[in-house]
Amino acid sequence: MTDKEKILEYLRGDSKGEIDLRWGDLRQMKLSNADLSNANLSNADLSFADLSGAIFNNAKLNCARLVGVDLSKADLKGADLKGANLSDSDLSNANLSDAKLSDANLSGANLNGANLCGADLYNAHMSNSNLSGADLINTDLSSADLSSADLSGSDLRGANLSGADLRGANLGGATLIGADMMDVIN
Repeated sequence: MTDKEKILEYLRGDSKGEIDLRWGDLRQMKLSNADLSNANLSNADLSFADLSGAIFNNAKLNCARLVGVDLSKADLKGADLKGANLSDSDLSNANLSDAKLSDANLSGANLNGANLCGADLYNAHMSNSNLSGADLINTDLSSADLSSADLSGSDLRGANLSGADLRGANLGGATLIGADMMDVIN
């Protein structure tokens, strides 16, 4: 059974328990609004998939390849995305609260209006990403590469930006009350 057949069987309810598709090949799948909570998709390739509105609560997506994926309005609360490649993906209006994104690649990603409250973005690569209007309250952005990122209108209250690279970043209208800006590179 292929990885794509396994996930479709799981979504139909034909299989029991949690789905384990570590290292799975799910490129270009159309899984909008699918509930994949608690799924193990570590190291899976979901490049260019349609995952808009999908639910990934507490899912394991560490080191997954999510290049060019549509995750707009997806719910990734508490998901483990450490080391994942989300470059050029659409995460607009997605819920990434309490998600683990340390060392993730979000270069060129669209996170407009995303909820990243309490997320761990330590050492994340976010150059040229769109974080305008994003909710980044109490988010760990320490050592993150935010060079040329658009953070206009974002809420960074209580965020940890220590050691972050903000060269060329747009912080117009951003709320920075209580943010840790020690050793910021600008």
